[in-house]
Amino acid sequence: MPALASHRKPRTRVRTTTPAVGLTTAALASVTLLSTQSAMAAPAPKAGIEDVQKQVDDLYRQAGTATQQYNQAKEAATAQRTKVDALLNDVAKRADQLNEARRTLGTYAAAQYRSGTIAPSATFFLADDPQSYFDQNQLMNRMTSRQQKAITDFRTQQTRAAKKRAEAVQSLETLTTTQTTLRTSKQDVQKKLGEARALLSKLTAEEKARLAELERKKEAEARRKAEELAKQQAAAKAEADRKAAEAAKAADSGSGTGTGSGTGTGTGTGTGSGTGTGTGTDSSATTKAEKVLAFARAQIGKPYVWGATGPSSYDCSGLTQAAWKAAGVDIPRTTWDQVKTGTRVATADLRPGDLVFFYDDISHVGIYKGDGMMIHAPKPGANVREESIYYMPIYGSVRPA
Repeated sequence: MPALASHRKPRTRVRTTTPAVGLTTAALASVTLLSTQSAMAAPAPKAGIEDVQKQVDDLYRQAGTATQQYNQAKEAATAQRTKVDALLNDVAKRADQLNEARRTLGTYAAAQYRSGTIAPSATFFLADDPQSYFDQNQLMNRMTSRQQKAITDFRTQQTRAAKKRAEAVQSLETLTTTQTTLRTSKQDVQKKLGEARALLSKLTAEEKARLAELERKKEAEARRKAEELAKQQAAAKAEADRKAAEAAKAADSGSGTGTGSGTGTGTGTGTGSGTGTGTGTDSSATTKAEKVLAFARAQIGKPYVWGATGPSSYDCSGLTQAAWKAAGVDIPRTTWDQVKTGTRVATADLRPGDLVFFYDDISHVGIYKGDGMMIHAPKPGANVREESIYYMPIYGSVRPA
């Protein structure tokens, strides 16, 4: 059987110089995609060592802030727990008193039962709210004064017990909230410190050396500023001493001229009194400052541990609190409360023992030693040490006493 002829029209081939648009577009898209992928795959520029130093310092500062939040929550939790314990003891005591009052009412009810007068008096005595029953049935006139007193005592104990139970419930709720804040603050501290350690662990030996050099330069600049402050303070003291000497000399001259006169005697008495008072105050403050610094110096070399108050380790505000306590002065636990204690003083007027606070969030504190230097518990991984107050940005200073 002969093959059937194809009825398809032969396809005309047309030569053209127009580029294959579809193919070219796909190729361009492919090239663009590969370029994008290459750009995404390319490692991001590594942060400079200065940036790493800034990041680490900032993480330590944030950890310091979280530490103060932890200290605040811990102090509040301790106080709240003490309050809750006292309330629960009071509730138990009042429950005993309420039960005793109820037993007294039961005794009267039993007596009425034995005498055959159980109704309606017994119902009254044993009711949850005897006063309400009385209001409805007007039985009080039938009772003895002792029975009336028993009812009054019962109602009083019932009201007080209910009030204390409500206070205990509220205090427990507050304690639960505070404990949640405590846990959150602890987690924040650990997170920030973990991030700082992770950053430092990624540094090469060369980068660590460069970071150490930057730290040395930072310390040197801070020490230079401290020396400038020491010179300014020394000059100011010398000038104050000179003026005091001149004033004393003038006073002596005036006393000599007025010898034997009533005016001279009066002046001498007034001057003596004023000087004695001032010297006594200065002497007391100096003694306290010496005790504060003696305690702080004895802690040098002990490790910083966040949340610690001694004696083997400290955080910054734990050290300042313990040092002032050694001088017989109680100051609050956190930097945020310590900065509100005592008298604010300018940096130029700092005296040994004053507290110097740092950063805008007041997350760090040190004890001024003199000559622009302080003793403080710096940060995790470091020990209590002496350092320039210019090592960190100063917020302000106070004189606790």
